[in-house]
Amino acid sequence: MDGIYEQIKEAVEFIRTKTAFDPDVGIILGTGLGAVAEAIDKEAVIDYENIPNFPVSTVESHSGRLLFGSLSGKKVIAMQGRFHLYEGYSAQQVTFPVRVMKALGIKLLFVSNACGGLNPQFKTGDIMIITDHVNFQGKNPLVGVNDDRLGPRFPDMYNIYDKDLVELMYNTAIENGLGVQKGVYLSVLGPNLETAAEFRAFRTLGADVVGMSTIPEVIVARHSGLKVMGLSIITDMGLPDAMESISLESVLAAAKEAEPRMKLLVEKTFEKLEI
Repeated sequence: MDGIYEQIKEAVEFIRTKTAFDPDVGIILGTGLGAVAEAIDKEAVIDYENIPNFPVSTVESHSGRLLFGSLSGKKVIAMQGRFHLYEGYSAQQVTFPVRVMKALGIKLLFVSNACGGLNPQFKTGDIMIITDHVNFQGKNPLVGVNDDRLGPRFPDMYNIYDKDLVELMYNTAIENGLGVQKGVYLSVLGPNLETAAEFRAFRTLGADVVGMSTIPEVIVARHSGLKVMGLSIITDMGLPDAMESISLESVLAAAKEAEPRMKLLVEKTFEKLEI
């Protein structure tokens, strides 16, 4: 993490030349979650490519903009498009925006993603509230000399997905007639999808879904002292005895179908947030 503090400072100084907006909540929007971005009453939009030290997303389904504005009465900054290790970025680069959002003042990070279902009780199109995770990426953004200005050397991962926020989201879903699941998210490096044997192994490890993102950002959020809440859209099922071919088009179609429900759940949950 050598020099990252100065890089964060440089990025924040540039952003402050474009907006004085002070966000309370950071949002990372995953694949196909454009409806949530559209729901934000925007005060400023900044392209990633203009921000010093920011990576630029190379994934077709991810835009590359920081959105500043209000969502359900809460002041938010949203990443419209995230970064992945499989794009060739380091774990520190992937998580750099979380550091910047923390420096801009957020107290809570909301993460979202598209993923494959492992739990046979789940189905394509389900929304899952993330309760815990398994890091199978072989990378950790905290490797290297620790900068105590950013967080402790050995951060505790207890209550990593805040239990009170999990219950808030779950109760909000029930109140609004939205069926949701709860479960454990496992992340792999990617970009290839998993084999049947891998699906079976991950399920044995206790995972309910598998994806290729989210965990690095969450680790850094907790290192930074932020509370975390997260949702996954299940865009396909990884059932080892009933494997089917999967395409990006089908993943995006499933995410789009779930978008209105995800948007409603996020908006209604944010209405109840106490920041």
